[in-house]
Amino acid sequence: MDKNKANVPKIRFPGFTDPWEQRKLKNIAEFNPKSTLPDEFEYVDLESVNGTDLISHRTEIKGNAPSRAQRLAKRGDVFYQTVRPYQKNNYLYDLPYDNYVFSTGYAQMRPNIDSYFLLSRLQEERFVKAVLDRSTGTSYPAINSNDLSEIEIKVPFDKDEQFKIGSLFRDLDNLITLHQRKLNHLKDEKKGLLQKMFPKKGENFPELRFPGFTDPWEQRKLKNIVDVKSGRDYKHLSEGKIPVYGTGGYMLSVNEALSYKEDAIGIGRKGTIDKPYILRAPFWTVDTLFYAVPENNNNLNFVYDIFQNIKWKQKDESTGVPSLSKTAINNVDVLIPDYKEQKQIGDFFQDIDHLITLHQRKLNHLQEQKKALLQQMFI
Repeated sequence: MDKNKANVPKIRFPGFTDPWEQRKLKNIAEFNPKSTLPDEFEYVDLESVNGTDLISHRTEIKGNAPSRAQRLAKRGDVFYQTVRPYQKNNYLYDLPYDNYVFSTGYAQMRPNIDSYFLLSRLQEERFVKAVLDRSTGTSYPAINSNDLSEIEIKVPFDKDEQFKIGSLFRDLDNLITLHQRKLNHLKDEKKGLLQKMFPKKGENFPELRFPGFTDPWEQRKLKNIVDVKSGRDYKHLSEGKIPVYGTGGYMLSVNEALSYKEDAIGIGRKGTIDKPYILRAPFWTVDTLFYAVPENNNNLNFVYDIFQNIKWKQKDESTGVPSLSKTAINNVDVLIPDYKEQKQIGDFFQDIDHLITLHQRKLNHLQEQKKALLQQMFI
């Protein structure tokens, strides 16, 4: 392969033709610059950055702060999460404050190239692989700043090209952050409404109710509302068009169904026991996933809302892998209204779920777009 072609990205802004140059990170950024901490500061620990978004920080007094609070941020600094780098929780500090201090769980880089170009390059899969190859540990792989600084990347010499690429990914990251926040807001709204539209413990009237309904809700055991059925092994079946589900969702498709006509709610028997979801017939479930079919004129969507409100981890019957039995499920006490009110509540939350799904799809699409652009606009 021609050397120059190997040093040119697949997608490039018009007007730029020069090959990119290979540089060690330590030659394009100062690592962990020395600084004196202010007496009071905003501390950014691991888990405070999600993707490229700063989601939390807390005020600390210098004398009482954690010993790992050492990286005083300056505008334009890039912070790279050195523990579990595959999470890609890295941040470009662009706030107009001089009192933010980051944990030593981040490597601090003060670049002499465009900061957002560098941040975007650090998010790219090939770079993550290079970091993991140099990391130690399996459960919590980590890399030290010295080893990180020795990794080589290719960069355009032209500052304008760096800036254009960085600006593109800044806009894309801002859009991703916006959709992530909208999605989180919808999920929080749903959680709050589930709490208000179902009676609290010891009560039989919900705090929030649709007009026209005044009767108290009645207590029932789940065994009087649903028929809990067991999943089965699918390995004897042939490939087909009927979906097979496990506790983590869809797995594959086969030629037979456990339920051909009845929709149900999937709930884990072993492993993930607190993530119920609706199963649309026809379907098959594996032996680690129960499926609960509503009976006695109870509304599927409403019963699904009930299942989401139950604290299933408190029903865990194992000291090892979380487990539920049919008996544990059947004996759960719940409160229900008449069918008409059930349907109105169920339809209401179904609309919210559709909106959540729509936002999740938009977010996934943007993330896939970013991933593709990272692969094609960097070398």
